Amino acid sequence: MKAKYLSVITALALVSGCSEFLDENMQGRYSSATFYKTAEHAFLAVNACYEPLAFKSSENNLWVFGDVASDDATKGGNPGDQSEISFIENFEATTDNGFLGACWEHYYDGIARTNEVIGKVPGIDMDVTLRNRYVAEATFLRALYYFVLVNIYGDIPLKTDPVATLDDLYVPISSVADIYDQIEHDLLLAKNDLPAEYVSSEAGRATRGAAFGMLARVFLYQEKYTEALNYVDSLESLDLYNLMDVYRHNFMVDYENNKEAVFEIQHLANQDPFQGSALNQWFAPQVENGYFFNVPRQEFIDAFEVTADSIADPRLDYTVGREGRLWLNGEDFNPAWSPTGYLQKKHLQPLDEVGKGTKGNGDLNYTYIRYSDILLMKAEALNELDRTTEAVVPLNAVRKRARESYLFDEDLPGFGAVPEALLPDVGAGSKSEVREAIRHERRVELGFEFHRFFDLMRYGKNAAEEALQGTGFTYETNRYFPIPQSEIDINPNL
Repeated sequence: MKAKYLSVITALALVSGCSEFLDENMQGRYSSATFYKTAEHAFLAVNACYEPLAFKSSENNLWVFGDVASDDATKGGNPGDQSEISFIENFEATTDNGFLGACWEHYYDGIARTNEVIGKVPGIDMDVTLRNRYVAEATFLRALYYFVLVNIYGDIPLKTDPVATLDDLYVPISSVADIYDQIEHDLLLAKNDLPAEYVSSEAGRATRGAAFGMLARVFLYQEKYTEALNYVDSLESLDLYNLMDVYRHNFMVDYENNKEAVFEIQHLANQDPFQGSALNQWFAPQVENGYFFNVPRQEFIDAFEVTADSIADPRLDYTVGREGRLWLNGEDFNPAWSPTGYLQKKHLQPLDEVGKGTKGNGDLNYTYIRYSDILLMKAEALNELDRTTEAVVPLNAVRKRARESYLFDEDLPGFGAVPEALLPDVGAGSKSEVREAIRHERRVELGFEFHRFFDLMRYGKNAAEEALQGTGFTYETNRYFPIPQSEIDINPNL
């Protein structure tokens, strides 16, 4: 059973932005005199902190930056539809780009909600363990929201207190290093009061494993490989996570919140207030009442390994619809549905689960951290620490699961036997060879899960410019996207 993240913004004094004419201290429908008084208030407030994670509308457009800005995808859709995405894709976005502004406002709204909980829930007279857990959940989420923002925009305002005055709202820029320091601080605090796991009715809440996974990612992005490896080890010591036998089960409603999910963002269709996934409509073909955005490039297709007998890595057809293969509903895929001839599958549901009339109200969750990602982080950290022989072990575990889908997925042609020479183990070659093998594996394993662009940026100038050649990208100019004009106009301290 999925946890429902109730939208209670009308009950909270949460502010992520402010119009220029406002010159009074801000109040919501509930003031501090009437809210944050009971355990029920704390419960509602922390649930509201989760809401911005969901892909309920175009305001949460992480896919534009993670996929479309990378070498894996192009905008798709009708040529003139949502043209501002094209400016992001081609690194021509200016400060007035609507998708830049929406992403900024959306994730700062999440930060504002977490700041309220962190600042006010400790004063509530309630069960201490539960109170500490709620604060830890909000602290984890604040770190996640800042992690997304700092990797898109670079130097950004750091806000860690509830907003009561304009001085709280209009804060100056902090450096990338300072933002990362805050993220680390928050995650190190949060892990102490988060439980290892929840009952199924609470699935989707932050856990200790999620905090360990985020710490591993945060340290990896900063090239602090020893620390990253330590938190991978901490996560594995929980003995809660493993790879699913069949790769595609990670992207199916029937297998949600499974043993591979370290942190999974919940969607629930047919709810009031709305809690469904809009990605199901944004990425589906027009014949299903979809908008067919975020479509795979040929370069992404070509990244998958193929045997001498023309048998492809099974993750290709689990991830992408292409000519000669069946689509989600059992019909032949029509390449005319997409401007590139391909559509991605990971965020889509078949019509017998979500019909054309409710296409934008999907039930499918989004997993932000999977255990396969953790294994590839481990491989990368080990390799960069000159432990290359050890690094290929977790790398090959990911490849083994992929090829052995043939032993567990009855829908694969040739089910029951792994095709000869399919995804062989990577040998312990040189450090640079194994580094490239890990980067390749991240691309095909985590494709269209909104990580690719951020991986390219952390790989550095040479890797990023090579991957994005032809787009006008230069690392010095385009490593980060510009702060939105709307924020510049209202914040005199920027």
